[in-house]
Amino acid sequence: MPFHADENMAALLRSARLLKFSPSGLLQITGSKRNGPPINRLYSGATGGGRIGVCSRHISPGLEHASRRVWPHALGGVRGYTVATEQRDEASVGVRSKQVQQFDWALAKLDSSVRRTGRITKSMLLRIFHDICRTGYPSGNQALLLLRSCGSLLPEMPLAERTELAHRIWEKLQELGVSYDVSHYNALLKVYLQNEFKFSPTEFLAKMEAANVHPNRVTYQRLIAAYCQNGDIDGASTILGFMKTKDLPITEVVFNSLVTGHARAGDMESAKNILSVMQGAGIEPGPDTYVSLLSAYAEKGDMDNIKKTLEVVESSDCALMDRDMMEVIFSLAKAGHNQHVPEMLERMRYERGYVPDAMNLCLSLITHGQEDTSFHILKTFPTLQVDGPNGDAPNLGNFFLRHCVNMDTPVEKIGSYCKQLQDSNLHTSPLHFTLSCALEVKKTGVCFELMKMLKEQDLPVRPHYFWPLLVQHVKDYNTAGVVEVVKGMQELGVSLDVETFSNYILPCFPNMDAARQAVQDAGCSLESEGFISSEVRSVAARNLAELYTLLSDPSSPGLDLSVFRGSLISGFRKSDDVESMVKVTELLYKDERFSKGTSKPFETTSYFLYNLIDKMTDQEVQEQEDKLRKYFNQLKAQNITISGNIYRGIRNLLDSYHVPELIKDVITLVDPRDQTSASASAGLPVTGLEGKVLMVEKRLAELKEENKPLGMLLKQAIALHCSDENLERALELKQQHEEEMTASGYANLINLCCRRNNVDEALDLKMELSRKDSSVTLDTSKYIALVKVLSKNGKVEEALDILKEMKEKDVVLNDTNFTSLFHALSSAATEGNAPMIQRLQDTIFTLGLAQPTANLCSPLITAYLESKDLPGALEAAMACQKQYGQLPRMHDIIVGLVEAGDTELLQKAMDFVSQERGEMTMLYDLYFAFMQTGRFREARKIIETPGLRAKPGRLQWYAEKCIAGNQMEALEQMVDMTTKLFECDRDEMYSYILRVCKDTNNWQKAEAVWTKMQEENIIPRERTLRMLADILKKNGQEVPFEEPETWYEQAAIKEQNKSAQTDSVPAKAAGGNDYQLRLLTLCKKHKTKEAYEVLKQAVKRGAALGPSIYDHLIRVLLSEGSMEDAMAVRDIAASNLPGFQFSDTATNLLIITHSRRGMAKEGLATLKSMLQAGHVPSPLSITRLVQALGNDGDAPGVQEVESLLKGLGTSLNLSSMLFVNNTALAHIKNDNVESAVEMLEAVYTSPNSTAPSMSYVFRKVLEDENDTAMDKLSAMAERLAQHFACYRPSSDLFLQLLDMDKVEEAKFLLARCNALAEQTKVLVSYMSQKAQKPGQVDKIKTLVNLIPDFTEKEVLYPYLMKCYALDEDLASAKTLYEQIQKEGVEVDELSLKRLAMLYRKAGETVPFSEPPESFKFYANKLKERAAKDSTTAEE
Repeated sequence: MPFHADENMAALLRSARLLKFSPSGLLQITGSKRNGPPINRLYSGATGGGRIGVCSRHISPGLEHASRRVWPHALGGVRGYTVATEQRDEASVGVRSKQVQQFDWALAKLDSSVRRTGRITKSMLLRIFHDICRTGYPSGNQALLLLRSCGSLLPEMPLAERTELAHRIWEKLQELGVSYDVSHYNALLKVYLQNEFKFSPTEFLAKMEAANVHPNRVTYQRLIAAYCQNGDIDGASTILGFMKTKDLPITEVVFNSLVTGHARAGDMESAKNILSVMQGAGIEPGPDTYVSLLSAYAEKGDMDNIKKTLEVVESSDCALMDRDMMEVIFSLAKAGHNQHVPEMLERMRYERGYVPDAMNLCLSLITHGQEDTSFHILKTFPTLQVDGPNGDAPNLGNFFLRHCVNMDTPVEKIGSYCKQLQDSNLHTSPLHFTLSCALEVKKTGVCFELMKMLKEQDLPVRPHYFWPLLVQHVKDYNTAGVVEVVKGMQELGVSLDVETFSNYILPCFPNMDAARQAVQDAGCSLESEGFISSEVRSVAARNLAELYTLLSDPSSPGLDLSVFRGSLISGFRKSDDVESMVKVTELLYKDERFSKGTSKPFETTSYFLYNLIDKMTDQEVQEQEDKLRKYFNQLKAQNITISGNIYRGIRNLLDSYHVPELIKDVITLVDPRDQTSASASAGLPVTGLEGKVLMVEKRLAELKEENKPLGMLLKQAIALHCSDENLERALELKQQHEEEMTASGYANLINLCCRRNNVDEALDLKMELSRKDSSVTLDTSKYIALVKVLSKNGKVEEALDILKEMKEKDVVLNDTNFTSLFHALSSAATEGNAPMIQRLQDTIFTLGLAQPTANLCSPLITAYLESKDLPGALEAAMACQKQYGQLPRMHDIIVGLVEAGDTELLQKAMDFVSQERGEMTMLYDLYFAFMQTGRFREARKIIETPGLRAKPGRLQWYAEKCIAGNQMEALEQMVDMTTKLFECDRDEMYSYILRVCKDTNNWQKAEAVWTKMQEENIIPRERTLRMLADILKKNGQEVPFEEPETWYEQAAIKEQNKSAQTDSVPAKAAGGNDYQLRLLTLCKKHKTKEAYEVLKQAVKRGAALGPSIYDHLIRVLLSEGSMEDAMAVRDIAASNLPGFQFSDTATNLLIITHSRRGMAKEGLATLKSMLQAGHVPSPLSITRLVQALGNDGDAPGVQEVESLLKGLGTSLNLSSMLFVNNTALAHIKNDNVESAVEMLEAVYTSPNSTAPSMSYVFRKVLEDENDTAMDKLSAMAERLAQHFACYRPSSDLFLQLLDMDKVEEAKFLLARCNALAEQTKVLVSYMSQKAQKPGQVDKIKTLVNLIPDFTEKEVLYPYLMKCYALDEDLASAKTLYEQIQKEGVEVDELSLKRLAMLYRKAGETVPFSEPPESFKFYANKLKERAAKDSTTAEE
């Protein structure tokens, strides 16, 4: 047909300019979500080959005209945002560069998924997209990769959704200032083709022109494909003619499109003839061309021509791959010719990469409603995968079943697929897996149908299957939804257990009466064990008086205490109703209904008391000391006793909580039979303290009769009576012997009076002591005890006098004293006397006794809160912030304001916090207040505030609060709400729930957590996996993953290096033997000066000495750094023994000496001469030389040594980072830190990186106090950790800071990079190194204090024992051994051997059976065990 290219194209563009554009943004898509989930930095990718897409060539018929709504005004869109970008860039080039780098790793992850599996998931793409949007500075490359990902790489998404997502990405990135070029438009065109999107090529060109973007050959090729996709050959010819006028080459791609175009136009003959046209144009048809033709025949269902074409292909040089055949199969299935698919499958060759490509084909077929065909293809998989990794039948088809559920495939059909998979032994439990998928997406109807199928197959349906359906109803307080699910459970015959009632039904109802009615209406029995147990749990946690009424009812069925122990402990911890606590305990003690099995009520109650104290924190026990004392005393009054063993356990806990006074109250509960048996076994009428008191009293009476001074004995007697809490007798002794009283006696009496709250007596004793000797200074703890008792009893002036005395006498407070002072003020604050606390606080800070901290400021706020004065509390907190920079108990104030509904004060508080601490802190304060008060909906609105980032410290604080209070619901709510919170560590969040699961032994909940973590694509840490595995194994459940191995370095004692054997040449002259013997002896004793003088004397007398004697002396001199004397000996040797040369050892020592003296150039020259002589240097000499060159800033010298050694032809086992670290150090010495950072980053970001250590660089920079270099290196380390998950540099920096006692800096680094706590191997290695030398135990303890759980106790304790053995610290070793026994940790034999050695050195009897073998035997045993564990792990 006649065609005038220029005129037609111009007309085409002119018509495009006349189009009307919508004022809305470019590519506006109605109904699209504007906010998606944030990126999860942990991904789990599928395995498979590296193929991309399955259906990229496929084109579908029947397209209609494009909607012009798709292309709103590009002019204002593209150009306008380009200007905005230019303006912003002037001020933020550096920020933009940094932020873009932060997401390069995420995009690399997306690209990696494509390469490995040929597809990506929608969730992964959206997470990356939204994170890029949050930076505000997306790059063109990022935009390109995102756009390219919206086509056939998303086989699980319907075509229309893919295109909508592409438009959304295009629009948003344009808003953020991305300047699109032709590659972006071409990428969008490709997405349109892959998604079979209806659009106008003419409008597309107009948009490009309006944006001043010129189309290229690829653009025209894809526009031709777009016309051909619609069967519009005329439109394609127009573009084709234009390409010819521009002399653009017509490639195979164009011909392939024309094949499709003619076929879609109904002209198969012309489609076939395109191949001849290609050959006429000198282009041989390739695989893509044949696939286009085969797909065209497939759309018609023409199997005859498909076979003929395949025969032509086989006879030519062209070969079709499995993936090509899959495109033909896809075309057949889409066109409805499924009957031909089996025949095409027979032609598959099952090449490498078949499985991932076939998976993508199956997913695409399901997306297009072709499940049966997809299932038929799925069944070809087992020919390649007969067995799973453990030899069992694999669970084939998980991806298939999940996608069927997501695409709403009829349940009957899904059930049929499951049956076939199971009957064919291709899947062990397909129905269960499908049910889990349906539960994940909350498809209630599908779930119930699948559960019915399980019942029909006599498979169990367990209560926890319904939890995912209930949890959303509980969150929404949808009681109707809960009842509906419960009715469904009843229909299926599933009994509701206590966990289901407690966690997923009762929390939905406002009160227990409403819950009872609803449960009864749903057909559940209120007499069932599950409901009764859950009711008891609920009541136990909130109202002990009601609990007692419920349990004491004789008609109430018996429940084992273990069912509600956790809730009861929680209730005890929160309650101030001591009377009810005692009643409940007495009921448990006397009623056998609560002790099932072999346990007796006495034992059950004893263990409950132990568990109560064990679950409380030290702070709780200290704060509730008075309540516990009252509780124990009332238990004694009710004749409730505990066993001796339980007492010892409670005693140890109270001792560790620093409340020894409570022990006196607990000991009264011990069963008298235990005390009697203990006394009888000791053969004494009384034991322990009482026996000592009697003995001292007797001795006192004797001395008094003899009129002898009592002295130390009186002091001892008063101390013993004070320890026995016998204040009356102690005061009586004081009255009788007042003239002989010492300061320590008064101190003990004062302290006991303070403990007994006998304020008047304490004050009198203090005044009496001051009158006797005003210079006496009491112990700090006793001063604080006085302040506590005086302030608690309203004697504020006297308390202030004590504080002033502390200042006058320069009493120094440590951290423990600060804590005690806090508790003293807190105790007084409970009276609500805020003015008094204000005076005490001001005095403490004014006198400088303590620096203002949030802890010490908080008692003032407590006083206001106790008196219900919220406005006063707020004003006091604001004053503390302005005066001291502290904001104490703001959380409690805000909680009070929320509960009171005082919006005006709440707004005032929020404004103040926002102004002083920032908006993010304010939002978190408000969020936690809503959480604390159960206003979860309001809390969700706060935490979902756009731009809010995770604050790990605050989230951990609230999580620990929930864990301590056993508040599972609040914890779950927080974990669920923070799903989309930016930079939220999801593994850490779920680990909090698992901790509660572990405490409550709730394996079902733990299992549900594991499922939820997989749903979020979280890669858990080893710690989390280990905790989850422990919970499951403890309850006899199968662990659904490979458990991480526990590894530790061998704790072995290294033998001392044996002295080097020296050979000597026999003396050749008289007297030579004598001199040789003397010289060797002096050298071995390192008496080098004497040896040197003896040598000169021997030479002077003409004694003949062999070369080994000279060499031996030279080596000893060099080892001590006496290089001048060594060179003098060399000269003497050369003059007496012609041809004398240094031995290799001596030469290496000379290089080391040069290096130590800063003579690196001379050392390098020595090395060169050594290598020229054919000798091999030692690794130590090379290391010291390279370090010296690096320290001198000689980077070329370091590189020269490296090249010299490369030509050596043998390996010296040098550190892999020796040359890198020292080259970097040389750059830093030359003030070229950027080069050092660039080189080190290249090492750690290399794909083959083994994460080597750069500890040496950090140590040198820290020693040099080079703050500029340190800042840049630490920034690099954090960048590698956060963006590349490479934690070795940060770990090295952290350990170097610890090693140099920069603990505060180490804490800050740990806070910024929490993952350091998971670098177990590096941390244990550091601990192992420290345990090699004496005096290093404090560094290990510091590490443990900062990261308490970085390793198992079985690993930690042997190293600590080794340190104590090296330090010969028997006292600490004894304490450690007692702690090990208390915690039930197995003691290794080597540690026992070391402890026994310490006992013997101290002359004490070893109190255990000492392992009989040698140290070496047990060290080797540990080595063999560790090696075996390592081998097992590798296998």
